Amino acid sequence: TQNLLEILDDEVYYDIVIEVGNEPHVKSFHAHMVILYYRSPYLKRILSINKKKVYDNLVHIRLPNISPEI
Repeated sequence: TQNLLEILDDEVYYDIVIEVGNEPHVKSFHAHMVILYYRSPYLKRILSINKKKVYDNLVHIRLPNISPEI
């Protein structure tokens, strides 16, 4: 479990960027896709169905209908 905690805090080896909110209130979160895929049914649907934008081997998802505060 200690290794998993280290992975969650890792800012080097993340593979997904999630942008939430609308301009000018946008916030980006770096995360690990495999963890999101298996822990969140909502994000699992998004990752499975929607086309993803890939930049430099990163998956980029925009969720403008979600407030950055959430």
